[in-house]
Amino acid sequence: MGNVMKIFSGNANFAMSEEIAEHLGLEVSRADVRKFSDGEIFVEIRENVRGTDAFIVQPTCTPVNDHLMELVIMADAMRRASARRITAVLPYYGYARQDRKVAPRVPISAKVVAEMLMAVGVRRVLCMDLHAGQIQGFFNIPVDHLYAAPVLIDHIRENFDDFIMISPDAGGVERTRAFAKRLNCGLAIIDKRRDRPNHSEAMHVIGDVKGKIAILMDDMVDTAGTLCHGADTLLENGAKEVHACCSHGVLSGPAVDRLNSSAIKSLVVTNTIPLRENARECGKIKVLSVSSLLAEAIRRIHNEDSVSSLFV
Repeated sequence: MGNVMKIFSGNANFAMSEEIAEHLGLEVSRADVRKFSDGEIFVEIRENVRGTDAFIVQPTCTPVNDHLMELVIMADAMRRASARRITAVLPYYGYARQDRKVAPRVPISAKVVAEMLMAVGVRRVLCMDLHAGQIQGFFNIPVDHLYAAPVLIDHIRENFDDFIMISPDAGGVERTRAFAKRLNCGLAIIDKRRDRPNHSEAMHVIGDVKGKIAILMDDMVDTAGTLCHGADTLLENGAKEVHACCSHGVLSGPAVDRLNSSAIKSLVVTNTIPLRENARECGKIKVLSVSSLLAEAIRRIHNEDSVSSLFV
């Protein structure tokens, strides 16, 4: 079939796959991805992929294990059908927070996922805003790591004046500093101490937020505890109002209820993860699309052009 590009999608975020394909002037290629009655996943690629450059768009969001298994089985099916190259497009990388050993007898699950993908024939990975950048090193194949920053920065510029960027913890300072530099604004940090997973306590603010619009910046929002506690702390320190921007809207458990009752005026996320129904009904949440960014990266990968200019 020559150097033909095809876009495939699992069930994780078909709407994003359609947007990406549209940007590329294509349609999502046909694949049957479904479950048997006992929960096993069945995949059949419904068109010829021999010699093609195949891209599988599949964020491994909730239900994480189902979507990961769909991706793995789709890749195996394409390898056995003689696809020339298989690229896994992971707008959201599940298990990314399990990127190191934090106790003597625990796995490095992010590494396990990488090994699985390579074992079934994935030969390139395209991802966005990894929770831990070192995950790229878990692969022995090329990894292109994009950032949602261009889309989020444009939104901030268009909607806010006299603002300050806030890192919700020490680990996010580098990311937030990069935003503050490009937006030519100040930076503050919340000193946060976590005593168990999905639970945090904001202690105090390092920096002057008095009278300013505070914009909390993080790579993902899961249960929203960090952001909501951080918003309270910022208001106690004199911030005029608090907004939040995150790349990945995981929004699990009590997240939406917490946001609705919190001091946060708005939360901007991207479409790397489809919003659950209760999140779609939340008036505080706004979704920005990064499909054009991913589509451009896919185009350049297929054409063997440089992708580095998109790494901003």
